[in-house]
Amino acid sequence: MSARILLVEDNEMNRDMLSRRLERKGYEVAVAVDGQEGLDKAKANKPDLILMDMSLPVLDGWEATRQLKADAATKTIPIIALTAHAMASDEQKAREAGCDDFDTKPIELPRLLEKIQALMNHDLSRAETPG
Repeated sequence: MSARILLVEDNEMNRDMLSRRLERKGYEVAVAVDGQEGLDKAKANKPDLILMDMSLPVLDGWEATRQLKADAATKTIPIIALTAHAMASDEQKAREAGCDDFDTKPIELPRLLEKIQALMNHDLSRAETPG
């Protein structure tokens, strides 16, 4: 079974490019165009990982992440923040909101794939450990 990724990204070009590239790598990708849709789809579909753009309409990525991490049903889903702001304070803010990792735009796919793999492997090892 292929891993399911929820991509929450309001920029159509970024969304299309990234979802196509992830699908070519064997991931099943669902997309949401704003934070509220991301929240709803995460709760409904329980993806294996969420790629969360932080600058989103309706509900921003910071708040969507906080709500996902506050909900028992979705708090264990790893979230990687995606932001064009590559400042240290943004990474800290993302982690404080509950993001498990952080990547900057423009996306470098090899780097992002490494982060996705690391979080999924970590998640698998956690799931297989009894207790």
